Amino acid sequence: MTSSSTTPTRLSAIIIAKDEARDLPACLASLAFCDEIVVVDSGSTDDTVAIAEAKGCRVLIRTDWAGFGAQKQRALDAATGDWVLSIDADEVIPHALAAEIRAAIETRAAAGYRVNRLNSFLGKPLRHGGWYPDRHLRLARRDAARFTKDLVHEALVVDGTVGDLATDMPHQSYRDLDEVLDKQHRYALSGAEQRRLNGRNGGVGKATQRAIWMFIRLYVVKRGFLDGREGFLAAVSNTQEVFWRYAATGKKS
Repeated sequence: MTSSSTTPTRLSAIIIAKDEARDLPACLASLAFCDEIVVVDSGSTDDTVAIAEAKGCRVLIRTDWAGFGAQKQRALDAATGDWVLSIDADEVIPHALAAEIRAAIETRAAAGYRVNRLNSFLGKPLRHGGWYPDRHLRLARRDAARFTKDLVHEALVVDGTVGDLATDMPHQSYRDLDEVLDKQHRYALSGAEQRRLNGRNGGVGKATQRAIWMFIRLYVVKRGFLDGREGFLAAVSNTQEVFWRYAATGKKS
């Protein structure tokens, strides 16, 4: 497709990855509408790099991990398109969303666009409990975009107006309990480190208060119970992560 100036608008998809051989093929297949795919790998021991290279991606190996924000900024810096689409390896772009994205970058009505993730937990899409709608800025004009420097829960920010795309983006966030526990552990420790860097305190008392409120908020106020067994487990998972994040922020013995 071409813009009003007849100059093709190039779109780069950017992905950071480590040991994503299970999910990456479906993700890459859904990005066929992009002009370029940049994958920044942080030291995979599986076939992630080989899969990306076989699909024609530009792969950069960067093992000096400095957090999600810094690693995604590296991917953004490596992109050459007029626009960038930030996507995780466990997400896919449906055809309808791809069409929306192409239309958005050609009309250029905004400098960036939020995409709504439809998160799956243990195989079930969640529509309550704070998991939906889950809007994140993912599409942006490259010259107006940057990532925050957060170690975890980083965000893409843009200088200019931001719009919203309508089609959901499926996200296989947690496929099994092993993955839940692994991510919970990593996110809690990274979140605690980020809190310390920001000069915030913690401890068991604050952790307990925050965790209790988190469960009530997600499972009761935001009606996580409507998602059944998976809604309960998702609320418990988020609650535990919050507890350990605040507990680990406290003074070390």
